[in-house]
Amino acid sequence: MSVSFGRKALPTKLELIRIKRSLKVADVVHKILEDKREILLRRLDELIRETITARDAMGEPLSNAYRALFDAYLKLGPMELESIALTTPVQLEADVDVKVVLDVEVPTLKIKEEKRRLTYGFMDTSFNLDETTEMMKIALPYILRAAEIENSIFRLAAELEKTQRLMNALEYLIIPSYHENIKFISSSLDEREREDFTRLKHVKRILERSRSGEVNG
Repeated sequence: MSVSFGRKALPTKLELIRIKRSLKVADVVHKILEDKREILLRRLDELIRETITARDAMGEPLSNAYRALFDAYLKLGPMELESIALTTPVQLEADVDVKVVLDVEVPTLKIKEEKRRLTYGFMDTSFNLDETTEMMKIALPYILRAAEIENSIFRLAAELEKTQRLMNALEYLIIPSYHENIKFISSSLDEREREDFTRLKHVKRILERSRSGEVNG
């Protein structure tokens, strides 16, 4: 599928055939993109509903974790709690996989199952700190799921924008240009055919007069 912008196409039958074929391809591509856009819109609508559900599911365990942390903060004090926090690993390992949705790569996240020893002793701490750890373990999968869905939304939205740009280019630039060139070539060929017909009639009259003169002579 190709088109030359800024100049008229060559007024030949071969060029007319080529452009008509390109127009058919452009129409097919436009329909494919239109279907893809509709599927993307439906999937985005589903993901938006899913992210609301995921955020709601994340809310309670995360709220419980912060409540337990606040109670630990009150009982242990800021200095002791910050000292314990310094011994806690700052990173959490997760398995990252990729699934493809409508030609878009979407990462999926899953926390690696591994047992970690507590970095603090039981004697000098509060059970609220243990509760905070457990509540956060419960909350983390929900947090990852919400992050996964929101990332999918951003990626699919970018693909939707790209699809719409291609559709606009076809709908408002490429396809109209094909129609304009087809009209121009068809008009030129018709005009040339009329000129050829007129020329042939003129030649025929000359030949008839010539033959008539020969007969009379």
